[in-house]
Amino acid sequence: MSENSSELNLIVGVDEKIDLGKAFILGLQHVLAMDIYVLPIIIAALLGMDIANTALFISMTFFAAGVATIIQTGWGMKLPVMQGPSYVPIGALAAIGKTLGLGAMVGSLIPGAIIIGLLGYPFKILGKIIKKFIPPVVAGTVIVVVGITLMTIAMNNIFGAEGNVGHNVLVSSVSAIMMVVFVMIGVRVKGIGKYVRLSSVILAIAIGTVVASCFGGVDFSPVAKAAWLAAPRPFPFGVPKFDLMAVLTMVFIYLVILVETTGTWFTISAVTGEELTDKRLNGAAVGEGIGCMLGAFFGGTPLTGYSSNAGVIAVTGIASRWAIMAGGIILIVLGMIPKLMNVIACIPGTVINGVFAIVAVFVMVNGMRVLKTVQLDERNMFIVGMPVLLGVTAAVIPAEILGSLPSLANYLFSSGTAVGAITAVLLNILIPQSKKSSEVVETQTATSAKS
Repeated sequence: MSENSSELNLIVGVDEKIDLGKAFILGLQHVLAMDIYVLPIIIAALLGMDIANTALFISMTFFAAGVATIIQTGWGMKLPVMQGPSYVPIGALAAIGKTLGLGAMVGSLIPGAIIIGLLGYPFKILGKIIKKFIPPVVAGTVIVVVGITLMTIAMNNIFGAEGNVGHNVLVSSVSAIMMVVFVMIGVRVKGIGKYVRLSSVILAIAIGTVVASCFGGVDFSPVAKAAWLAAPRPFPFGVPKFDLMAVLTMVFIYLVILVETTGTWFTISAVTGEELTDKRLNGAAVGEGIGCMLGAFFGGTPLTGYSSNAGVIAVTGIASRWAIMAGGIILIVLGMIPKLMNVIACIPGTVINGVFAIVAVFVMVNGMRVLKTVQLDERNMFIVGMPVLLGVTAAVIPAEILGSLPSLANYLFSSGTAVGAITAVLLNILIPQSKKSSEVVETQTATSAKS
């Protein structure tokens, strides 16, 4: 183990192997920490999918994420990064799927995934792009905007759900409160508390589902009809269709996802002590591109690195890539068990969104952690504040106004994250910085990449 790993209190370094039993246990912890099933449920609800298609959507998301994780960790970036569906394009995907159909939604994902991969190889320019256009102030801001706009999605889904509003608010509130309680038990109680925290999402959803059942909001009858095992299905929702406006929108969204995942890479770099070299960043772009292609091929969501797993690494002190690859294998296996996916698909939306709101809080705080290293002078306050303002504005635009916009603008403004991220990147380019600030930024970027 390297001297740097010792300074970071790591028990096992990135390239050190661990035995199969330990790899499985740690991989399972990483899977539990991802909350990967939340996003496909949200998108499925926005697209009006029935239980069977929702379960299939979740299954394919799990399978694609597992394969992408193994590729990114074992061959692409070669750092312990779990891959999962990105929260960034929720609004845009829902808008495209509702307007043009699921085939167009899937087709819109493919060109952007190819472009992201090409930035890594053969072009080999992603590392230079990140260092020039995505310093910590931009990456951190985008993650904060992601968290805030996701909160608005959760709240809209809770208040707009079918049924009694009072019951819906009660169920979602209980789910959210239990999530907070279990996380705090994990923080305050030694020993078993660690496992309570890692299982906090599952426990909160279980209790929320029990409460929802008291109001007749739970129906698990589709589970009995589901098979135990099923092979993955390519393009399960139809052959891809390519609409120019939808494709252009998703190319923009992919660039936003790239900004988001850069923040994750900074976080993983800081936790593991591994430097983000140009070679590693270019390899990460290829891994990200292949992952997004897999997301389109098997389901319908772009895949990206999850910063929540950095917390697991920090808690366990084990940064081995083998634990992450074991997590990828677990995701693949879970994705081929339809009965389990149907259980997840039957969980009431009010329960999921209550927990989802708390997950959004953690996403936002991860962005604040990245911004902690940034000097918030007048220039950087605008770069942080304006994207948040415009991102929230986009998130609350009334549907009738969105519907009156041209297609490209409609899809873009359906994603508050896209608006916020584009604003952050443009402001960082357009607002000049003093020589002193420039020197500080260079130091912060180096610190984020190497610390």
